[in-house]
Amino acid sequence: MTRTWLLGNALWLQAGWWGCVLGARYPGLLLAVLAGLLVHLWLCRQRIAELRVLLIIGLAGCALDTVLGAAGVFDFAQRPLPLWLALLWLVLASGMRHSLAGLARPVWLAVLCGLLGGPLAYLAGARLTGVGLPLGMMATTLVLAPVWAVWFPLSLRLAARKQ
Repeated sequence: MTRTWLLGNALWLQAGWWGCVLGARYPGLLLAVLAGLLVHLWLCRQRIAELRVLLIIGLAGCALDTVLGAAGVFDFAQRPLPLWLALLWLVLASGMRHSLAGLARPVWLAVLCGLLGGPLAYLAGARLTGVGLPLGMMATTLVLAPVWAVWFPLSLRLAARKQ
């Protein structure tokens, strides 16, 4: 992968995150995110492997958030998940074999990134989208931190195996 590709992918992850989160209030933005995902797949050299990663990580992530919602960690207006959140999982998955792959080793780095980055992304997203946090911000963070400390490294490892 070239530096240009990695930089472009990192920028796409940021744009995709914002598109999904703002798409909660402005649903037309979700079409742009979907188009971005299609462009990402079109540009990938290993499209089938990439599509597998998007589907596996995307479905597993949706399942995780559904469980967290059912457990009362989140209060979503739509059940089981809002569309913007399902698309956000696909956006995250689109970086697993690319700009995020460098975080997989050493493992402690992936754990640390999950421990800190996962809860921060959720808290920011919840605030911008109106997702309720029935447990409060601190308790939600304490639930999400260990979940993401395990989830993120496992997702990176799974994505690497699909190459």
